[in-house]
Amino acid sequence: MRYTLFIIGALSILTGCKSANKPVQEEETQQPVAVQFVADSAFAYCQSQCDFGPRVMNSEAHERCAQWIQQTFEQFGCDVELQKANLTGYDGTVLRSTNIIARTKGTVGPAKRDAILICAHWDSRPWADNDPDEANHHKPVLAANDGASGVGVMLELARIVQQHGDSLKVDVDFVCFDAEDWGIPQWATVSDPGNTWALGSQYWAAQYATKGLNHYRYGILLDMVGGQGARFYQEVMSKQYASGIVDKVWAAAKVAGYGSVFPTDEGGGVTDDHLPVNQVAKVPCIDIISYYPDCRQSSFGPTWHTVNDDMNHLDRATLQAVGQTLVQVLFSEN
Repeated sequence: MRYTLFIIGALSILTGCKSANKPVQEEETQQPVAVQFVADSAFAYCQSQCDFGPRVMNSEAHERCAQWIQQTFEQFGCDVELQKANLTGYDGTVLRSTNIIARTKGTVGPAKRDAILICAHWDSRPWADNDPDEANHHKPVLAANDGASGVGVMLELARIVQQHGDSLKVDVDFVCFDAEDWGIPQWATVSDPGNTWALGSQYWAAQYATKGLNHYRYGILLDMVGGQGARFYQEVMSKQYASGIVDKVWAAAKVAGYGSVFPTDEGGGVTDDHLPVNQVAKVPCIDIISYYPDCRQSSFGPTWHTVNDDMNHLDRATLQAVGQTLVQVLFSEN
């Protein structure tokens, strides 16, 4: 993903999303839900992914991790679909991509006409092109935060849904997008047209639109949700496409006791997997993504696209804040 400048005023005419700006329940009328997110569990799922090594496209680690993610979702009672496609990277590389779609077995039924979509990318950046040491710029990123953290939170949520699904009033589907981080590296000599990122979600969204599906009430994308000292500002494109969902999630964070981690200030606009979900699939989707306004290395944080994006820089407290916020959202949904 990358930060991008947008002309916000023109964006509303570019979308065809169903409304996501319904009035949301005020946080003062909500109560914290009894269901608890377990950060140690999510942290362990992150470790398991990183144990395979960098999950770079077309690598053995990538394929083995895909099997592990599939099996873990199935262990939690999900029906799993592997959406495979050969996608083309910015440099012409054919990328053997696998989007992992896990559907929980909840109360709405098999038609899945009113489910909530939770998503994240699971692949690793092939190049640590933002590392302060140029000698590392062509090395792969382990992607503990920028990849594993979002999937780790989703797996813990899947475990919780399996145990407490009778308390949910909506179904929950999870999608692990592939080929998100093959975007043009900083050292490349070609210009970036903007569409070299988020290849897996572009494919998923096109398939969803082509089939005329209308499963999802809204979506929430998780990206870099485990970094040390992370806070989650309100991302610009999320507010443009789905402001009501932004309000809902940030209100839930306050109720869950994590309002300081989810400030209501505006962050930057991000080219990320939520854009094709909004623009092509027409599912109103927001991005929960870390923003470090005072970090000189990157507004995504000091480990972004560096060799230091490892388990030593992952924080259980951040995973807890994000995970419990999502539990609050899902178990408060009517």
